[in-house]
Amino acid sequence: MSDSETVTEGPAYGGRSGVAVRDTAIVTGCSSGIGRATARALRDDGWRVYATARDPADVADLEGCETAALDVTDFGQVEDVVNRVVDETGQIDLLVNNAGFAQLGPIEDVPTARVLRQFDVNVFGPHRLLRAVLPTMREQGEGRIVTVSSAAGLVSFPGGGVYSGAEHAKEAMTDALRAEVEDMGIDVVLVEPGPVQTDFADRAERERRALDRTEAYGDFYRFYDDTQTFGGVPLAVPPEEVAQAVLEAATCADPPSRIPVGRLANFASLARHLPARVRDAAFTLLRWLTS
Repeated sequence: MSDSETVTEGPAYGGRSGVAVRDTAIVTGCSSGIGRATARALRDDGWRVYATARDPADVADLEGCETAALDVTDFGQVEDVVNRVVDETGQIDLLVNNAGFAQLGPIEDVPTARVLRQFDVNVFGPHRLLRAVLPTMREQGEGRIVTVSSAAGLVSFPGGGVYSGAEHAKEAMTDALRAEVEDMGIDVVLVEPGPVQTDFADRAERERRALDRTEAYGDFYRFYDDTQTFGGVPLAVPPEEVAQAVLEAATCADPPSRIPVGRLANFASLARHLPARVRDAAFTLLRWLTS
């Protein structure tokens, strides 16, 4: 830390130094929604934020943030962004893995190429980023990785198996990583929102509508069509609420392993402990009520 940096008494960054330090953060998927709100929340908290998106024009208006083009499926771009941050600041204190999308639709109707795309963005993307930043964090002896997952990573739901599969995988890898780097001064946290009031749902709807529908799954398709017609999933939270959870995960002295966001996310964290037969019966009842 340079002499010009301000150190104030407060919660310890990483739970180790006894002071609050606001340094360098990389945030992915900042074109809209959670990523954009997170970049602003970190900026307002005093961080030097590198806000990234596939199209740099989408983040050009994020005043007070550094911006960069970053497609998380392109390891060359990942390395370029990380190298730029290290060259310009000499450090990486926080990585927020947020970029992702939802591929909805019955398992049979989702082409394998779309499954691969889902995992490439939501699972392999965060993996590329953490592999790129961990050497710097290890050298520093501290750092924090916050991965935005989903309540769908806790409980799978009919018509969302591909998305839930990717989020399950992301959560499993994050749990392993947390234990692997614990003794290196690096903290790893999962932020698990339920439905969020963003255009994330709009893209998921476009992905679903692009599928060739098998009539045998008509009840599921009609349920999703009706949900969209009547205003989407209830109890959705604003992206700023998720951003505040990310900020908490980034700055609290002793971060929890998981931070659920929203009532449905808290419900999912409990529902995952129910026997599979109970969850299956609940989905059967829901299908009957909406058919």
